[in-house]
Amino acid sequence: MTNAPLPTRPERTSQPLRIAYLCHYFWPEIGAPSARVLDMSREWVRRGHAVTVVTGYPNHPTGVVPREYRGSLWRRDQVQGVRVLRNYVYATPNKGFVLKTLGHLSFMVSSVLFSLFRLGDLDVIVVSSPTLFSVLSAWLLSRLKRVPYVFEVRDLWPAIFVDLGVLRNRRLIALLERLELALYRNAAAVVTVTDHFRANIVSRGIAASKVSVITNGADLAFFSRPVNGDALRAEWGLHGRFVVLYIGAHGISHGLLAVLHAAEELKTTAPDVQVVMVGEGAEKDALLAYAAAKALDNVTFVPGQPHDRVPEIYAASDVCLVPLRDIPLFDGFIPSKMFEMMAAGRPIIGSVRGEARSILERSAAAVLVAPEDPRALAEAVIGLRHDPARLAAMAANGHRFVAENYSRAELARRYETILTALATGPTPGSAERARVR
Repeated sequence: MTNAPLPTRPERTSQPLRIAYLCHYFWPEIGAPSARVLDMSREWVRRGHAVTVVTGYPNHPTGVVPREYRGSLWRRDQVQGVRVLRNYVYATPNKGFVLKTLGHLSFMVSSVLFSLFRLGDLDVIVVSSPTLFSVLSAWLLSRLKRVPYVFEVRDLWPAIFVDLGVLRNRRLIALLERLELALYRNAAAVVTVTDHFRANIVSRGIAASKVSVITNGADLAFFSRPVNGDALRAEWGLHGRFVVLYIGAHGISHGLLAVLHAAEELKTTAPDVQVVMVGEGAEKDALLAYAAAKALDNVTFVPGQPHDRVPEIYAASDVCLVPLRDIPLFDGFIPSKMFEMMAAGRPIIGSVRGEARSILERSAAAVLVAPEDPRALAEAVIGLRHDPARLAAMAANGHRFVAENYSRAELARRYETILTALATGPTPGSAERARVR
């Protein structure tokens, strides 16, 4: 990988930007990456820019590609004013490290091979990671298109897999870390979603001037609209129950076994409580087996749901869970779902530490307990279930807090200033790239 400066680009006189946004996941797929890319792209289009999302065929988290996308290598869509270039990927369910890696590798190839000549002229490329494979695609496209790229860091990769014990081969870890640092250095700018991630990257020798923080947030218009959850409560058999909701990936990062341990305790101490777990993931089969073995009829598992239904799911709940594993790395993680929950007016029980805990403390919208502490989680549920006044106050506090601090529209505006600076002037970090050979 060369660190030479980008070739000179023709100057543009018009203000609107031509932005390419690379991400393996995109609408209608569910999850934080898809939501972030759609919300940011839509806001940039509203502000007058031309945005093209380069992504794969929808299949996450089930690994099933919709019929209309089968039998072709690429396709063009239009989503809320955003041009979408979809490309073939090796589709696999959200489980199994090797299979998921093959899926990401396939996108690394197809995103360049099938999108290069369809993209047209660009001013800047944004690539959302993980994984590093997508960033490699963006780096190559940036060289071929002669435009800067922005490395958007949603997770520290490969650090998360090292801390979780998934990666243990020292040579492979060292190789991936060298690649990671090279991609940071070659990026015109690095945008992280947490202050912790920024501090980590800067501490490893990346110039502080090129690393910014644009957190996740919530689309207030989408999550604040009036929604009645009664129909969904009836559909899922939840009438008369105090509903504790977990929604999102059922993966190794979330400590969901502790939620089931809490449900065991609640089954006898609070029989009116129903824990509802919505989503898919690598750990779901094990969670289902544990719940069956313990006869946890106070736990309802629901398959992953379309994004458009999420506000209704929130409305059907009384309190929402934001759990993470008790691992030091997660001190720097901020689960994006907590902003959606607050925007939707849902009280939260947060089993988190570090930056996420600090945000929830400031919001006054959450009861906070230690990660992976089933007893503390159960006690928090019991403390809230017969206190409607407290629940209402937490709901109002959360909505106000997100509106004032984490509106996706405002975050997109801040992001836009970074992209405009890159497209219209010397790129941050260009001198660093020129020095590094």
